[in-house]
Amino acid sequence: MFSTNQVQNEHLLFSNSVSESPRRRPLRLQYTTICAPMVRYSKLPFRMLVRKYGCDLAFTPMIVSNSFVHSAKARDNEFTTCLGDRPLIVQFAANNATDLADAAELVAPYTDGVDLNCGCPQRWALAEHYGAYLINNAELVKDMVLQTRNRISDQKFLISIKIRIHYDIRKTVDLCQKAQQAGVSFITIHGRTLEQRKEPVNVQAIKTVKDSLNIPVFGNGDVFSLEDADKLYEQTGVNGVMSARGLLQNPALFVGYHYTPRDCVQDWLDISLNLGTHFTSFHHHLMYMLEKVMPRPERRVFNTLSSTAAVLDYLRVNYDLC
Repeated sequence: MFSTNQVQNEHLLFSNSVSESPRRRPLRLQYTTICAPMVRYSKLPFRMLVRKYGCDLAFTPMIVSNSFVHSAKARDNEFTTCLGDRPLIVQFAANNATDLADAAELVAPYTDGVDLNCGCPQRWALAEHYGAYLINNAELVKDMVLQTRNRISDQKFLISIKIRIHYDIRKTVDLCQKAQQAGVSFITIHGRTLEQRKEPVNVQAIKTVKDSLNIPVFGNGDVFSLEDADKLYEQTGVNGVMSARGLLQNPALFVGYHYTPRDCVQDWLDISLNLGTHFTSFHHHLMYMLEKVMPRPERRVFNTLSSTAAVLDYLRVNYDLC
């Protein structure tokens, strides 16, 4: 157990993180800040939250294009947006040009572009020839981009790919140059190979690809603070920096906070309740946001709460949030 004094002292961490003034990005660091596509997490409520805290561009979670095209239920479940949810890129898993182009046509009136996932390392994705399977099929990726570009008449509509790197960076450069030839708008590079998980991001590989292309390149991986984002930009010269886990833990990182500020937590409560967010998503986001704020004994209690009412009551009593 823990004492009342301990709790009060730990709560000061939350108070200090709230009063900490966000650091503005220096004017010389002009890059796009991006919320990554995250399964279960980068849905509409979270996208609306990070847009309030310096995030320029947001991606949906990965959507399987075939089921999206053929099932109205899948479309209703997987894709939700609103007027303030822009600019927005819808990410699809696809293994052929027809599915990607068909899916792109369906979302084109409501979004700014689509992204082909060429980086998912999960076994099911590889078995279905989705995700990172595609980085070894440069001609197929080129054809998918080309046919989707030919299908969408609006030239302002963006078509991008998000990739992992090869051990042989020449293969990555070849893949990206073929995609560029096909008309891809930009490329996002996660600086790890298919097999890597927690190894440091290969910054030099990202820079090599960036230097080989004439289109915008975004960098992804190990961005947990604004300082991390600035460093990746400075080391690689990318046009944009994408964060995934870092934004989950701190949706305000792109405006310079080192911990999730109180106002950001309150905004999450307001946004998610207004949009009718499912409890599991509502709760899990809070678990991530408060991970560095709550002392461990409190997290054990908070993480076991089983209803929206219980969560709201806990935050009201312990943190004066409502």
